[in-house]
Formats: sequence, C-alpha cells, structure tokens
Amino acid sequence: MAERGARCIGILTAGGDCPGLNAAIRGVGKAAQALGIEVIGIYDGFRGLVENRTRVLSGDDFSGILATGGTILGTSRDKPHKMRLGSDQVVDMTEAAVENYARLRLDCLVCLGGGGTMKNALQLAQAGGINVLCLPKTIDNDVEGTDISFGYDTALSIATSAIDRLHSTAESHRRVMIVELMGHRTGWLTLGAGLAGGADVILLPEIPYEADAVAESIIARDRRGKRFSILAVAEGAVPKVAEVVAEGEGKKRKKDKKKARPGDEVIPGAAAARVVAALEPLGLETRVTVLGHVQRGGAPTPMDRILATKLGAKAAELLAEGTYGVMVAIRGETCEAVPLAEVAGKLKVVPPNHPLIQAARCIGVSLGDQPSGCHS
Repeated sequence: MAERGARCIGILTAGGDCPGLNAAIRGVGKAAQALGIEVIGIYDGFRGLVENRTRVLSGDDFSGILATGGTILGTSRDKPHKMRLGSDQVVDMTEAAVENYARLRLDCLVCLGGGGTMKNALQLAQAGGINVLCLPKTIDNDVEGTDISFGYDTALSIATSAIDRLHSTAESHRRVMIVELMGHRTGWLTLGAGLAGGADVILLPEIPYEADAVAESIIARDRRGKRFSILAVAEGAVPKVAEVVAEGEGKKRKKDKKKARPGDEVIPGAAAARVVAALEPLGLETRVTVLGHVQRGGAPTPMDRILATKLGAKAAELLAEGTYGVMVAIRGETCEAVPLAEVAGKLKVVPPNHPLIQAARCIGVSLGDQPSGCHS
C-alpha cells in the first residue's frame, strides 16, 4: 500500500562514480520539483547524511549537468553501519543518519548506486524505519532485477574503442595484445566490449579458464596466418583449477582442488599478468593494457543520458505516489518498481547459456574453457 506522497526528499550518490549520475540527479530533481517536491542534495554518499552535509537544490543546480561525467554531489563507499572514523576505527553511525533524516524532514532518501548501495539503503531503512528508493547505476551492469543500469553503455563504448585501437598496433608488430577491463565479479562489460571490439579470446569471472585452451586458440590463429590476437580479460577472470598441496605435522595431505573465487584479487593488472604468465611458454610477444578508471570517466553516451532521465522521472512519479522501499528497474521498454528486498546486494551474473555467450562461441571466440570454434 502506498504511503503519503513525498513532499521533501534527500538524494545521494554512493559507491563508485560512473557516467550518467548527473543525468539521473537532474531527472529526479526536475521531475520532483515539477510535482511540488523539495529536493535536498546530500554530499559524498551516506557519509554526508551522517555528517549532515547537505543543501537544498534549485532548478539552477540541474542546469548544464546532463552531459557531464561524475557527480555534482560527490560520492563515497562508506556504509552507515560500518563508518570508518580515522585510520583504524569503524563505528555504527546508523542512529546519526536516521537523526539527520528526521532533522531534514525527509519523506524519502533517494540513493543512486549499485548492489552495495542498495544493500546499505535497505539496511538503513530496516534499522531506522525510514523510507528509501534506489536507482541502479554501475558500469558493470551487474545489478539484479533490471535489464540494464546507467553507466554501462558509456563504459562499454570506452572499452570497445580501446580494443579497436589495439588492432592496428597488434597487427603491425605481430603481437598478442591483452586488455584488462573492469568487472571483478561479473563479466558483462568484458563480454560486450570483447564482442563489439572483435576480441579473439574473452575471459570472464563466470567462466574460469584453462591456460592450455587459451594458448591453443592463439596457436591455431597463428597457424591460419593471423598475425595477431586480441584478448579481452575481466579483472576478475581466474584459472579454472588451483591445486594446493598442504602439509602439516609431518604428514602429507591430499591435494585439495578448489576453484579460485572471482573477485578475490582486484589489483589492477593482476588478471592480465596471470594470463601473460600462462602464455609465456609460447614465446609470443605480448603486451598488456589496463584501462582501469578510464572506463568510469567522461561524458555519458546519449543512451545513458536517456536511461538516467527515464529512471529519474519514474522515481519522481513513485515518490509523489508514496511508493517507497523499491528500486526503479528497466524491464523491456518500461520502468518498474521492484521491491528493494528482492534485489539489494544480489549480483546479476552472466549465465552460461546467455545469447552473447552462444554468439561468441559460434563465431570462434575462445572463452578459455575449451578450444575455440562453433559450439551449441
């Protein structure tokens, strides 16, 4: 059942920055103000709420920000219930956050973020009895419950452009070019950019790879007269099996085979370095490009601007109706309110039978789990 329609809302951006955040702030703000709802901007994510660093936003604040990257409100990865104070102290600041929510006379806290942000928003709502509403943003496109998140299309364009630029130098020098892309738990960005950029090998966190299969694909290309190979590697890509031999108290234990977990290591370049080491015996000249935070920067694409505006406008409509505790999701061509409890903290991973996976296999792209070629 809908509650009283919102008259005053707070809006914050949390987690990593991404293109489209300002467009979403603008979408929520302009639509909310048109419905008579006051909008208060909260700086630097949940930390700004805890520290009561806010200001009322006017129409002028939403002018000229549609095409700009980053976020005018600033962001952080702080959690209200695990707020770092100083260098070594972590404190539960939920009570302070709730008190400031009441002090500001907010009817709802609008949070723009990914799965972690939604999990924190839900925890705050349940612990403090406040209203929250979330919009999905992430360059990884891994938010559960929505077809797509704003920020992904821009990052996909940047990553694809980078792979495009590697083709000419790879062919000129007869090299194996490895480009490491963001995505330490899911591979949507690497899969999309790899396909769009014509990568020959695509390695994802969801499909642990075998070094021999990757090497075989590159050797097969070389035998067919291909002068180069492009490998798109997600930062969370890991080898298929890690064999660990543990010994204790003079007794030799059995080998323990266990899968490496995607996301255990997120050091930039580490995933690419593992692949380089696996290919070293081939004796091929290999070069690595790590895009890193370049993928988060710059102006949002027209698609992300439209998506963020669409989500923001729907959010304002829901706020006016008094619909809280939801994430505004894209489902097909429409926006839908999805209960936050159903999606908060959950990952949307690439399924093994996804159409993009099937397409990659059928055009001969190696996913590292078997020799390249068309497989149904």
